[in-house]
Amino acid sequence: MATIPYKLSRQRPRARQLYCNCVKLLSPFSLLAIQTSRTIGTESESLHEPEPPISDLIFQSGPKMGSYQPGDSSYYSLIENYAGCGDFRTLETVLARMRRENRVFLEKSFIQIFKAYGKAQLPEKAVEMFDRMVREFRCKRTVKSFNSVLNVIIKDGCFHRALEFYYSVVNDISMNISPNGLSFNLVIKAMCKLGLVDSAVELFREMPVRKCTPDVYTYCTLMDGLCKEDRIDEVVSLFDEMQIEGCFPTSETFNVLINGLCKKGDLARAAKFLDNMLLKGCVPNEVTYNTLINGLCLVGKLDKAVSVLDRMVSNKCVPNEITYGTIVNGLVKQGRAEDAAHLLNSIEERGYLANEHIYSAILSGLFKKGNSEEARRLFKNMVEKGCKPNIVVYSAVVDGLCRERKPDEAYEILGDMINKGCPPNAYTYSSLMRGFFEIGNSGRAIQVWNEMAENNCIPNEVCYSVLIDGLCKDGKLREAMMVWTRLLYTGCKPDVVAYSSMIHGLCNSGSLDEAIKLFNEMLCHKPESQPDVITYNILLKAFCEQGNVSRAIDLLNGMLDRECDPDYVTCNIFLRAFGQNLSIQQDGREFLDELVIRLFRRHRVSGASKILEVMLQKSFAPKASTWDRVVQEICKPKKIRADINKCWSNLFC
Repeated sequence: MATIPYKLSRQRPRARQLYCNCVKLLSPFSLLAIQTSRTIGTESESLHEPEPPISDLIFQSGPKMGSYQPGDSSYYSLIENYAGCGDFRTLETVLARMRRENRVFLEKSFIQIFKAYGKAQLPEKAVEMFDRMVREFRCKRTVKSFNSVLNVIIKDGCFHRALEFYYSVVNDISMNISPNGLSFNLVIKAMCKLGLVDSAVELFREMPVRKCTPDVYTYCTLMDGLCKEDRIDEVVSLFDEMQIEGCFPTSETFNVLINGLCKKGDLARAAKFLDNMLLKGCVPNEVTYNTLINGLCLVGKLDKAVSVLDRMVSNKCVPNEITYGTIVNGLVKQGRAEDAAHLLNSIEERGYLANEHIYSAILSGLFKKGNSEEARRLFKNMVEKGCKPNIVVYSAVVDGLCRERKPDEAYEILGDMINKGCPPNAYTYSSLMRGFFEIGNSGRAIQVWNEMAENNCIPNEVCYSVLIDGLCKDGKLREAMMVWTRLLYTGCKPDVVAYSSMIHGLCNSGSLDEAIKLFNEMLCHKPESQPDVITYNILLKAFCEQGNVSRAIDLLNGMLDRECDPDYVTCNIFLRAFGQNLSIQQDGREFLDELVIRLFRRHRVSGASKILEVMLQKSFAPKASTWDRVVQEICKPKKIRADINKCWSNLFC
């Protein structure tokens, strides 16, 4: 039998031999336990569970077989093992045993425990262990353990708790812990996340007093917080101060600054900082280019965005899904879905395989432009190239075909979705129901509604709104009322479309009083359910058709008070009502002229401009005083100068 080394700490080169000797001295039952533990660990690995450490069994059995005694390093290894696998119950057992044997506790062991609590999303346990370090284990706490716990709390998103912990430690004289640069960086991050940017700036100014020098991370965090508060001028000043203090910016610093300028629309300065970035030796990465491309797309400069994409490729920076997705979405929003399709072809020629989100955006844009043939061809190419359509792509195709008044083809796509294991959602069904209602086939629309229930798809507010609107337009008010009752019973809150549809149906059936009750109910709801101009026009038309113009005018006054601007339909409703009088020219012109003045007094220039357009179309000349107000409001020097600058910018940028 081999001799066991008598002291592990003096024979560290022979630690492996010691381990083997300990195993030889174990009883058959202990070996069986080890083998069982390993077997259980192998089975647990198949279930994606970590294998439990077995070293503790050896340390417990070794002293019974000879003179071997576990040293402090053995316990440190146990702490690391149990913390690594998240076995906190056994970890507490090891800590208790170390305390009974008067072992020396090291701060680095507790830092391992803090990290384990952070991984398990147990920040309060980390704070509790931090408090126990001195009280139970007589281990001195330093700023290292303080920062470790602070980082755990912040990573868990408990920013208020992080500030509370920070001040409780720093203000406790007995702890004698002074924050360092990392501490300030963590607290500044928490403050910026909470929107306490001014407090973060104050703490930043305290750093030199505490003999802590801000680093690039400090500046970057504070600049990002200021950007989110739209304080871009302070960001630029801080950037200059950073360089004066000898802290050289990195690519991440420039990215924060360029992102803030792009969000503000100051693309000229953003481009200058990109050039400055290159002069400083910082290489732009995909985040830099994506930020610029997104900023250009936001202001509609898609051609510039494409040129930045070319520059990105020439600088050997590989575009990613965000890059292409941003440009494609920008082109589609501008009504240039065909250009987006051409861009897709060019990027696929470079070997890039577009994802389903890019395809769905282009498909939706092509259908909205009425180019269904190109959309179908693109959908076919997508499948042939191995990009599996998801629910978003399928829904875009279904909605597009319904917009083309081809719900039967859309229904075939729905069946294809189900056969390929992609169950339709409420949006898909609502688009299909709307398509059948628009071609006058309410029976098929109700059939789709029933199939939705059979396929266990729970209808949402949009589905109910589409069904109610279709039934009301089809003259089936009784059925619409039944759906409305079911809508309220399920707990769904009707939106403005559902309310307007029901009000329209009630008005058409002559139940104007019931329609007014629903309208008053809308006024008591949240903003998303408040009546819009369509709702008002339905009621205004109903009052005027009954000859109750005075009540319609009262409703119009309430409409203006609720900051809902009248439109072309509103004007025609009143002009048609005034047409019953002999003096239509005079009454109609004066009514609209007065409406323009009232809107201008409320500083609603856009609404007043719409009414003026109606007056000019109807050959109603506004009064001279009205024209004077219009010219003064619309043709202000600042606005003219801004429009001129915009024209020059479009010509030369």
